[in-house]
Amino acid sequence: MPMQRAENCICVYCLIKLPKTGFRPRTGNAVEHMFKGRLTLEQASSFMYFRKRGLARDLMHELKYNGGRELGFHLGGMFGSDVKESLKEHMPEMVTTVPLHRKKLLARGFNQSDEIAAGFAKSLGIPFVPDVLMRAVHTDSQTRRKRFDRWQNTSGSFVLKQPQAVGGKHIAILDDVITTGATIESCCHELIRAEGVKLSIFSLCYAIH
Repeated sequence: MPMQRAENCICVYCLIKLPKTGFRPRTGNAVEHMFKGRLTLEQASSFMYFRKRGLARDLMHELKYNGGRELGFHLGGMFGSDVKESLKEHMPEMVTTVPLHRKKLLARGFNQSDEIAAGFAKSLGIPFVPDVLMRAVHTDSQTRRKRFDRWQNTSGSFVLKQPQAVGGKHIAILDDVITTGATIESCCHELIRAEGVKLSIFSLCYAIH
C-alpha cells in the first residue's frame, strides 16, 4: 500500500497489522523460556512473530536485501519504545549486536542488526556499541538446520573484540531474528568471558512454525 506523507517507512495499514508478540521482559515469555538452563539472563524479549509467510518476513526481506537501513532503524525505535516502560530499573547500560562475517558484510554493505540496534538504543536512551564481537568463522546458512546442528555450526565462531567495553556492565545483545537461539547463545558465551557481565537478549523477530 502506498505510504502517505505523514508515514515513516511503514504504511498505516502495515503498522496496524504488525504481528507483535506482546512479550514483556522479565515475565517468563517464550524467548526467556528458550534460554532457560542455557544462559543466565536479566531479561529477554522479541518485538514481532516471524513466519515463513507474513508481514514480518516481508519487512525483514526489505531490510536485508533491498537496503532498507532506515526501515531497520525505525523498527528498532518502535521496539525500544514498546519495552522501555517494562525495563525501568533493569535498563541495560549498552546495546551491541550479533556481527556478520566480513564477507557477508561486504556483500550486503551493512549489518541489518546494527540498524535495528541503533534505533532500539536511541529509543531507550542508552549507547549502541557496535563491533564488540567479531565473527571469526564464516558459517553456512542456518535456515534449514536443526537446533543442535545450529549450535555446532556457530560454536567458536565469535571472538570478544572489546572486552574493556563490556566488563562489569549489563549488556543487551540484539539480533534480527531468533529461531533456535544458537547464534546469539554463542555470542553470549563469548561476552561473559569479560568479568562481571550481565546479559539481556532482544530480537526484532521471534520465529514460529
